[in-house]
Amino acid sequence: MNTIHLIKRFVREEDGVAAIEYALVASLIALAAVTAMSDLGTKLGQMFTAIGNKLVTT
Repeated sequence: MNTIHLIKRFVREEDGVAAIEYALVASLIALAAVTAMSDLGTKLGQMFTAIGNKLVTT
């Protein structure tokens, strides 16, 4: 088989396209989750630091 035939067959294959779409959706969900968790972790750290500072000063 020549390379052009393989490329044409790959482009026509719908299972590969669906798998790529699912991978893109999963990666976007993972990116959103990491971003949200990172922001939440930062805010929790700031909150505990503030509470710790208040406990020390009183």
